Formats: sequence, structure tokens, C-alpha cells
Amino acid sequence: MKTPRKTVATRSLPSLRIVVSYIILFVICWAAAPESAAARTVINLEKGWLFTKGDPANTRDPSFDDKAWSNVTVPHDWAIYGPFDKTIDRQIVAIEQNNERIATEKTGRTGALPYIGTGWYRHHFNLPEKAAGQAVTLLFDGAMSRPTVYVNGQKAGEWGYGYNAFHLDITPYVKAGSTNVLAVRLENWAESSRWYPGAGLYRPVQLIITNPLHIATWGTWITTPEVTTDYAKVRLQTTLAQPGTDGYPTELVLETTLRDEKGTILETATTNQRIGQTYELVLELPEPQLWSPETPHLYTATTTLKVGTNVVDETITRFGVRTFSYTPAKGFQLNGQTRKFKGVCLHHDLGPLGAAVNEAAMRRQLTILKDMGCDAIRTAHNMPAAMLLDLCDEMGFLVVDEAFDEWKRPKCKNGYNTLFDQWAEKDLVNFVRRDRNHPSIVMWSIGNEVPEQSSKTGSRTAYFLREIIRREDPSRPVSAGMDRVDNAIQNQFAATLDVPGLNYRLPKYQMAYDLLPQGFILGSETASTISSRGIYKFPVKPGKDVRYPDLQCSAYDVEACNWSNLPDDDWMWQDDKDWVIGEFVWTGFDYLGEPTPYDDFWPSRSSYFGI
Repeated sequence: MKTPRKTVATRSLPSLRIVVSYIILFVICWAAAPESAAARTVINLEKGWLFTKGDPANTRDPSFDDKAWSNVTVPHDWAIYGPFDKTIDRQIVAIEQNNERIATEKTGRTGALPYIGTGWYRHHFNLPEKAAGQAVTLLFDGAMSRPTVYVNGQKAGEWGYGYNAFHLDITPYVKAGSTNVLAVRLENWAESSRWYPGAGLYRPVQLIITNPLHIATWGTWITTPEVTTDYAKVRLQTTLAQPGTDGYPTELVLETTLRDEKGTILETATTNQRIGQTYELVLELPEPQLWSPETPHLYTATTTLKVGTNVVDETITRFGVRTFSYTPAKGFQLNGQTRKFKGVCLHHDLGPLGAAVNEAAMRRQLTILKDMGCDAIRTAHNMPAAMLLDLCDEMGFLVVDEAFDEWKRPKCKNGYNTLFDQWAEKDLVNFVRRDRNHPSIVMWSIGNEVPEQSSKTGSRTAYFLREIIRREDPSRPVSAGMDRVDNAIQNQFAATLDVPGLNYRLPKYQMAYDLLPQGFILGSETASTISSRGIYKFPVKPGKDVRYPDLQCSAYDVEACNWSNLPDDDWMWQDDKDWVIGEFVWTGFDYLGEPTPYDDFWPSRSSYFGI
């Protein structure tokens, strides 16, 4: 008997991009700030970094001699400089996801670049005397991997997952009126990835200086619970952070001002009503311009924290207004209109530029995809850079924001399975709180082809992760990409998800639709098709896993992998199925590592999957 359908209806959740108002941005130090600098200062730690590969003794000590180290700019990927070497991360494995049964040597699986090992970064920065008594926070958007952070020789904190953002309160360790030394140790293990992960401080690092009482990192959350053509209700929840136990001033108030893209003030409201550390304000936005891929309208909310008339802290939040829902009757709807995802999966690297975040390179990729007709991105298979989400907000892309490629059961010997028990909940909390206000994000994904989908207890793990996401953001559905469809249905893994994502397995779609309660299916990964630019093999004929002596592939519309189909076949089959809400093609661009169908052939070391 078919299980009753369940409807997933989601509220609109706009973009959170905390940009500091009236701040002074510095490159190296705060010393140049004028006396009238505002209550919050953000320093982008880009230049002035020193780097070395290896693990020298006493590197954390402020007095350590680092003069011989390399001068680098962050974001920085230490491995992209090479050289390529077939002995790097040589993995002898049968790739289950590729339907392999016999283990063979994979020489280019992670790009054959020297990401394995330990590296250190050091940065010397000055804090003026007036910083005494202020709160100081370090914000890392990602550090590959297993970062340990020291400030003036003292351990300030650590993180596990290299793809996640994290922040540390370093107030107890810094010294106002003198030079401070920041040291970061990173360590990458062999057999820890299925593709090229990059290495080092490959995403931005910021130093944030505030009053002790301030708006918490990722502490602003905007939702739009009611949207009509005449108005939108904008709910802004703001969480405060205050080190120590001094309590809160009685004259503390929070003011919020909404502006359009031209800076015109649309609405202002003030409140002194606080529950614990959190304020809530509801403002009415007149005649809202809705966000969509076709019209990516954005607004800003200026949040000002005051004691009496004195400004204590201030941030600017960029957001968009839209509604979306997932129902059996109408599938995926955005702003009341049914549509299908026309998406691609994207790995995080930028090809020959490596893993270091680069806005121009990301914008170039998204521009090309937009011109192709793509309207959606799946961040395969990890937490993306914040900059990518900012660009998706601006340029108009729907996003499936994905967290993990692995849970407790390994795909790689030293992958996320070594971190899951200690870090999974912490990782999801940071993941959601950083990203939950981007209007581009319309779905969370907690995993990709995880082995747990085939186990009897896998649904429990899926439930555990799903509930963390729902606790942090009840407005969006939770999905995962599944490639063991029969098992996932039988053991209730697939039923645990709000949106069942099927990776390939086109013949299983109808069965999944008939047996699952959701009433719709997402093609979370489709059409693993391969090609080499400018290479055409004759005679032209469709084929799967075709290999040639020159280690190249023919045209994209001709050759696929053994587990997939040609794109035209996928699109034709899904197009007239209203209960298929769209698909994400593998992949938008080539990436480093996974050189299928030449995984066993040196010197192949980059993918052939890019459209």
C-alpha cells in the first residue's frame, strides 16, 4: 500500500550577508583607523601572511624566527603550485559509486598535487591602545584542513572539517598597544578525499573588533513569514554576544532600517523587548520586489544596537524576499509559480587556479552557466565559500546547499568518518547559521551517496542530522543524494528526507515515486557525461566508458559513464513528469581529480565531466 503523501511547505528565508556599516577595512593592521572609527571594525587579513610547508618545532611561539618563510596572500592554496606526482595520494580502491568491484590503483584521484602534509601560516598584526577592553574575534570561512589556531603562543581553538566556516573569540590572548602573532597549523591526511580538496587558508580570514556587548557572529536572522503583492512582513531576530557576566544595560535598544537597492529608506523600527540574548522585530516592507533567478532583487537591513543614544554595534544585512514550497500537487513553486530546477553540480575548486577563493573566477563560471540557461547550483559535495552564495544571490541562482560527502561509514579511509562523531552537529550548526539567510538557498542537503543509505540504521543518522537542520532553520526542506535507491526505500532512509534526491538511477524514478510519501522526486545528480574540449572521435556513436589511447573523450552528447545516461535522454524522460521537480547535471565545469573514465591511467588527473 502506498504511504500517505506528506507536504513540505517552506517559508521564505532571505539573504544574510553581514557587511559592516561605517566600518574601516584594513589589509594588515588597525593602526591606521581614525579616532572616529565606528563601534565595529573588520580587518580582512589578506596580505602579510608568512607560510611554510612542514611542521617546525616551536612554530606557535611569538619569538619564532619566520623570516625565511614565504610571503603569501590569503586566500592561498599551497598545493596548486605542484609539482604533479603520480605517487601523491595513490589510492588502491574499488570505487563503489562507480560500480567497481575490484580494487585498482588510482593515481590521479585527488589531482596528483601535493596537498598532503602539514603547513603553517603566521601573521603579525598590531592593535592600538584603544583596543583595550574590546572583544576580538577571528572568522575563518574555511581552512583545509584540521586547523589549530594560536594567538601569541596560546591555543585559541581548533576545527576539524576543512570546508566549514568557524569563528574564535581571541579576546583573552591579544595585547592592545603591541604586536600580536597569529599562527595557524593545518594538516591534510592521505586518503581523505575523492577529489582535489586544496590545502591551506584557501578562504578569507577576518579579524573583527567590537565592544564586549555586540551582535553575535551570524547572530542576525531574517525571515519573511508573510508575502503578498502589497507588502511583506520582515522578521529580524538578532542575537547578542557579551563575554563575561556583567549583564545587559537597562537602556539597551535595537533599531532596524530597511533600504532598497538604491539606498532609499523604506521602513524603520525600534525595540527594547528581548528574550534572553535575542531581540525580535517585525517590519512591513511595502510592495516588495521578489527575488528569483530572473529578477534577483535584494534589500538591506541596517541593525543598530544602542545604549541610550550611544551606538554599541551596527551591521548591515543584505536579504531578498521570496516564497517557495514543495507539494505533491504542484511540485516546487517559487513565488507561486511551478518550475523545475535546471541545475548543475559544482565542485569547489577553480581548475588550474586551485581551491583558493577567487571572486572573478567564480563570477566567470556563473556567468557562463547563466548564459547556458542554468538556474540552479548544487554545492557538491561540501559547504561552499560564502562568496559563492553571495554571487548566487546577486546573479540569480537557486542553491541546494550541501554539507557532507560522508558520515560515519567511510568512502575514503581518512575522510569525514574520522570527524563525524565529534563534529557533525557543530558543523551543521555553523553551516546553517552562516548560510540560512541567503535567498538563493531553497534546500539543505545533508549528504551525498553515503554508505548509510544501505544500512538498517542509516535512517537514524539521517533523522539525527535532519533534526539539527530543522532546529536551526525550520523554513527549508532537507534532502540528500541517494544512489542505492532500493535499499534507501526499504530501510526508510529515503522517507526520512523532506525531498528525496536520486543520483542517476533513472529506471528507479517511477518506483521511488510510487513507494515514497513525499509525492515528488529530485534528480539531485544526473548525466555523468564526459568530453574533451575540441576532441571529436569518428565515427560518431554513443557509448559508455569508452577509452582511447590518447586518454581523451569525444563529444559531450555522445559518451557517458556506465552508471549514467546522456543528458538528452535524461531531459526527455523527465520533462513530462510533473512529479520530477528538476535535476542537477554532473558537472558544470571540469575540476581537479576524479579523471573518469581514466581513473587508472597516468597522467590523467582532472575530470572530464564539465559541460
